[in-house]
Amino acid sequence: MTLREATLNMSTRQERLQIRKNVFDHVRRCVVKVGSGVLTQDEGLNVKVIKRLAREISSLMDQGQQVILVSSGAIASGMKKMGMVERPSDIPHKQAVAAIGQPRLMLEYEKSFAHHQKKAAQILLTRDDLCNRRRYLNARNTINALLDWKIVPVINENDTVVVEELKFGDNDNLAAMITHLMDADILVNLTDIDGFYDKDPGVHKDASLIPLVSKINRAMEKAALDIPGALGIGGMSSKIRTAKKVTTSGIPMVIASGLKANILKRLFEGRDVGTLFLPRKEKMGSRKCWIAFTLKSTGVIKVDKGAAKAIRKQGRSLLPIGIVEVEGEFGVGAAVTCVDPGGTSFATGLVNYGASDIRKVMGVKTNQIQERLGYKHYDEVIHRDNLVIMVDDKEGPVCQ
Repeated sequence: MTLREATLNMSTRQERLQIRKNVFDHVRRCVVKVGSGVLTQDEGLNVKVIKRLAREISSLMDQGQQVILVSSGAIASGMKKMGMVERPSDIPHKQAVAAIGQPRLMLEYEKSFAHHQKKAAQILLTRDDLCNRRRYLNARNTINALLDWKIVPVINENDTVVVEELKFGDNDNLAAMITHLMDADILVNLTDIDGFYDKDPGVHKDASLIPLVSKINRAMEKAALDIPGALGIGGMSSKIRTAKKVTTSGIPMVIASGLKANILKRLFEGRDVGTLFLPRKEKMGSRKCWIAFTLKSTGVIKVDKGAAKAIRKQGRSLLPIGIVEVEGEFGVGAAVTCVDPGGTSFATGLVNYGASDIRKVMGVKTNQIQERLGYKHYDEVIHRDNLVIMVDDKEGPVCQ
């Protein structure tokens, strides 16, 4: 499938407008992600843009929308404040720059929302906060409470304390996780270009904006690699990966320019701006979204052909008899990747036994678990309810 075949670019403008209207008419909770390229300028934070976004978000709230803001800008703000030209490459200096920039960022949000009789609340997260199920639910409860109070949650990665292995990667990925966490109806990703193009518009004058995407394929992912970001680390490739995550789970996403006036108003009016990525019809449950898109795999379980088929085709759990090898050291409840005999990763799941115990029971029947371990809490190494299957539809894997 080519890039053009994966899009609805050939549909009429009237058809696209109807699709957009149908999508936005059903939105009651929205995650808005704003990138560094939108929030910063040569002399530091782009306060004018922050004020405009606060006005637009406040207007949506006055219309009954719930809005969660995922904001970049802390490191970029700190860089400008310190007179830095290049982003620090090591963790301590990144954290120091974020510590300098974050207070200014929140101050501007607080002042801007106050002008519209709205309050903002700062939430700083690390990936570890969302990988722990209890803290994941606590974060959701906190954000829900803020939304009930009609306060705007402003979420960013806790750059000042996070270590590399607990990073989200970039705020595009964080925005996808927050979208899943809060069961949002749409993710609006505001960046410094008008949407997704078939090639870099900064280099190619004949680049075409793709207004509507029905399915993300490998051609799109390849095209996105050539479209860089600005001050942040999340270029267009990161945004396409994010779109794939949220649309796979049944949630639409828009990429649009946060530098354009009234961009949120125009989107919610159903105007033909930016690029709208349509979701798959079936919406994935919140727990499976958490397993598929939030947790970080800590090990690998290699299975035989029969086990791979039973899981993929028949919706079965993973039993000890189908396991041929275990890689890594992990405990009970950890997320692991299942790999078939051909070396293809085809599922992610939560284990009922730790790595050392799985090695002791791999290849045996369930009635032998007690004999091998001295106890048996479960027949399954991974129960089907805790498994997310990756289905390769020839245009890239999707979850189910």
